[in-house]
Amino acid sequence: MRQWVVTIGLIVLCAVAQVQAATVLVVGDSISAAFGLETQQGWVALLQEQLTKKSTDFRVVNASISGDTTAGGLARLPSLMAEQQPDYVIIELGGNDGLRGLSLQSMHTNLSQMVQQVKQQGAVVLLLGMRLPGNYGRRYTEAFYNVYQQVAEQEQVALVDFFLEGVGGIDGMMQADGIHPTQAAQPQLLENAWQGLEPLLLLDKAEHPQ
Repeated sequence: MRQWVVTIGLIVLCAVAQVQAATVLVVGDSISAAFGLETQQGWVALLQEQLTKKSTDFRVVNASISGDTTAGGLARLPSLMAEQQPDYVIIELGGNDGLRGLSLQSMHTNLSQMVQQVKQQGAVVLLLGMRLPGNYGRRYTEAFYNVYQQVAEQEQVALVDFFLEGVGGIDGMMQADGIHPTQAAQPQLLENAWQGLEPLLLLDKAEHPQ
């Protein structure tokens, strides 16, 4: 009888721990999918490691797909939100929109709708901004960069201005294609994302203490 009580108690404790665990959902493209690397080498896997060191109450779900666009992310988001029930959503999309010369107005609309859907379900959003290479022309590259600023301001969400800060254009930080970060760059990507995410975690903890 005592053994049954202990077993049931452990099950209850595990269930409570799972309920309390906060989920961080990352919706991104190849930059977050660790293109050209082992999955565990990517910045998202490093984020899970960092959160685990700081607290056992987090799980990170990487829903990033190489080649994805904001339209693809928007289409996938409803099922991801329903399946994962995240507390925090990191959106790292738009790079492929820009590289393919897609409509920036559509990119703006897609990102805005993604943010709105996440907020409607009570989750906190972090938007990771990107920049394009200069050979895309000054007008287009500036307009592209401004999309993130506009969405963040209009939707009142946190933004990392340039996710590849300290990575793009730096020797040893980019793969041969000049687009995807190397393994050596992943800790810097983590740091860039963490600068945006940590204040959100601290704010949420202050507003909802255990």
